[in-house]
Amino acid sequence: MTVYLLCFALLLVGIYGLLVKRDLIRIIIASGIMGYAANLMLILFAYRRGGLYPILEKGKTVGARVMVDPLPQALVLTSIVIELGITAMLVALAIRLFEKNKTFDITKIKRLSG
Repeated sequence: MTVYLLCFALLLVGIYGLLVKRDLIRIIIASGIMGYAANLMLILFAYRRGGLYPILEKGKTVGARVMVDPLPQALVLTSIVIELGITAMLVALAIRLFEKNKTFDITKIKRLSG
């Protein structure tokens, strides 16, 4: 239960960084933290104590033993790739905004827009 609460606290740290921070680099890091917290939560939901890995060998039977669900693992792998693309796009956007405005502060960038 404590692991779930710690994971939720990590998600709250990411949300706090997205809502409160005004620096673009910190916002990008906060979105990454939030994404990793969501991935960790998916993996924690799929975990089964004493579960077998979901690969069956030919001729072997599992019986009544519990297996770990492989679907959240596949979803997390897909999510990691999508997060990498989003992070790359956000970094490219931050670089372009810095080249144009010479600052990462979003309040100054909003003021300069016409």
